[in-house]
Amino acid sequence: MERQLTEDEIVESVDEAIKNGDIYAVFQPQINHATGRMVGAEALMRWKHPEFGMQYPATFIPVMEAYDLVFRADLHIFEEVCQVQRYCLDNHIPLVPLSFNMSRYDIYRHDYVEKIEEIRKKYDIPVKFLRVEITESSAIGGMEILQMAINRLHEYGYLVEMDDFGSGYSSLNILKDLDVDIIKLDMRFLSGGVGGRGGTIISSIIQMTKWLNTPVIAEGVETSDQADYMESIGCYYVQGYLYFRPIDRDEFILQLKTTDHEPLSPAMNLIRTMDAGKFWDPDSLETLIFSNFVGAAAVMTYRNGKLEILRINKKYIREIGMNMDEKELIGTDPWDSYDETNKALYEATIKKAIRTRDEETCETQRRVCSKSCGDTMIWVRTDLRVIGQAGDEFLIYAMIKNITSEKEQLMAVIDSERKFRYASDQVNIYAWEYIFATKDMRPCFRCMRDLHLPPVVKNYPEPVFENGLFPMDYKESYYELLQNLENGLESADVIIPLTVGRIPFHVRYTTEFDETGKPLKAYGSATLVVDGES
Repeated sequence: MERQLTEDEIVESVDEAIKNGDIYAVFQPQINHATGRMVGAEALMRWKHPEFGMQYPATFIPVMEAYDLVFRADLHIFEEVCQVQRYCLDNHIPLVPLSFNMSRYDIYRHDYVEKIEEIRKKYDIPVKFLRVEITESSAIGGMEILQMAINRLHEYGYLVEMDDFGSGYSSLNILKDLDVDIIKLDMRFLSGGVGGRGGTIISSIIQMTKWLNTPVIAEGVETSDQADYMESIGCYYVQGYLYFRPIDRDEFILQLKTTDHEPLSPAMNLIRTMDAGKFWDPDSLETLIFSNFVGAAAVMTYRNGKLEILRINKKYIREIGMNMDEKELIGTDPWDSYDETNKALYEATIKKAIRTRDEETCETQRRVCSKSCGDTMIWVRTDLRVIGQAGDEFLIYAMIKNITSEKEQLMAVIDSERKFRYASDQVNIYAWEYIFATKDMRPCFRCMRDLHLPPVVKNYPEPVFENGLFPMDYKESYYELLQNLENGLESADVIIPLTVGRIPFHVRYTTEFDETGKPLKAYGSATLVVDGES
């Protein structure tokens, strides 16, 4: 007859259950949802009473804790973990790290860390294949003792996981004070479905843990929607019924043989010279430099087309202008300020920076909207560099310069030149200057474009007669004209048929003199002869 044991029955039968193997370990694999590979597994305690069947952990574990019996049960489960690992090592079966639980009663009342180290050495298991799980509630009333135990575990080489993160009321304080290596996220945040307030909280936690360089495992994942949502916000590692229910030793060993493995990776790989903790510390040298001694700068994340600003300095705000504040710049989607063309250019530059791992630059136009100044369009030159990566999410450092004034001046010059060239084209005018002393001729843009002249024609006009631009039968009279100008003639004009088509042009010269009256240059022009001109 199946039933749950009473409190007295649990207390009386724990030792016998451990001895007989009625209390034993089952294993729940942890999977990278993006790849389907196993990254680890958790060992869970189960109790199957020979007469009354399976007992609920929620029933017998609190009783064990209350009567100081959980210590023996936890050590028994850890020994089974080591036995499985030893079997795999002896039979050349690929291993993944196994997590096992440490109750607060284990460390408050017993020397748990030393005991598990004795067992590990007994089975000669490499410590890299073992992880210790603590719960948030372990820190209640004994933070210093717990941190001492974690420090001791770290000295031996164990990684420490915080289980059920988010289930308590002081999660952030605990995370700040305890030096844990892995976070196991309580998926009860998504109990009402993905997204919503719970989804927002989880997304924020994931972003925070990346800066802490701490991997996150989502625990209790039961549906594809939950796993897909976690992947979409950058959490790839999941544990739950979606992939595996807790399985016995033999089934777990079979899964080790047949499922591909991969290591658990840190959340954010930052460039070697950057310390995330110091970067976010308002009193650190890194923050002092970022805020005061570099130019206009921002830190952003980019993932699959989504861009998010994490941090900006005051110079960035001033460079953008428009009397904006930090909240206005950080609290909006950066892509909203770009049209499709400029967004495509900016995103292409980000992707190039990701590919080259070098600084890349672009100039883009963006719309800026402030509460006090309204809307305006500005030009910004941006230098982008990747400073960190977490899976397919990239941390981007951006330096900007507002180049609106430069662009407007350049556009005005380009517009003026365009209008000048258009006017020249319409009136069919060619212009040049001739320097008497060197016999150099410098043609205009249209001369170079239409007549294929170089920027400087040496020993003018000989080359233009040789290439057929000027007809040879006008050579003597043209040389005479230039000589007269060099001798002091203020101006001269002549009609000459130019090019092989002998098209008549009206050639005019005006002489420039120095302060002594000596001719320096002659400015020439050639205009197409219209009907009736002679």
